[in-house]
Amino acid sequence: MSSSQGFSNASTGDKHADPYKTANLDSDVTLDQKFNDLNAFIDNCKFGMMTTIDNKTKNLASRCMALAAKESGGTDLLFHTNTESGKTDDLSHNPHVNISFLNNSGEWASVSGISSIETDRALVKKYYSPELKAWLGDLGDGVHDGSENDPRIGVIRVKMVRAVYAIASKNLIGRAAEIAQATVTGKPASVNKLREISEEEVKQWRASH
Repeated sequence: MSSSQGFSNASTGDKHADPYKTANLDSDVTLDQKFNDLNAFIDNCKFGMMTTIDNKTKNLASRCMALAAKESGGTDLLFHTNTESGKTDDLSHNPHVNISFLNNSGEWASVSGISSIETDRALVKKYYSPELKAWLGDLGDGVHDGSENDPRIGVIRVKMVRAVYAIASKNLIGRAAEIAQATVTGKPASVNKLREISEEEVKQWRASH
């Protein structure tokens, strides 16, 4: 098998080998609804895992990050960072990044994007939170004190390229019943609204916001 064909070890005839996706894919939805639901989900999660490519080992590395703000209709995700940290070194060498969000109901979102590290003081101050002091500490030199003027504080801007997310299509009881039935019948459980936002759709949404 050539690499362009991808990996497969199942011959299923005319049936899709990934029936979960077929049963849950929600493609008949407006772009407004796609982004409104994604934005609401991300806001409710607040924390996401940022995956970068480690500049030294080239391994993937993930870190929990608190969302500071969203801009351009949610296509820009902003996170505060200590510019002296390892993740900023990773991103300065390879700006490709993924942000993933998950809640305790199993709903999730995956955002692929291109990052930039911004140190504009007006932007830092716009979204500054005193809670950042707990993570930066006060070095006692009157400059590196964790305040909005601390030069270590920067903003990682992740410009969305594409996104995929899944939110529940049924309440807890309905999902449990659907999964139980699927276990017995072998029919894939339809419990989520699985939505894909393409690169072209991101560009369209960004242009209007």
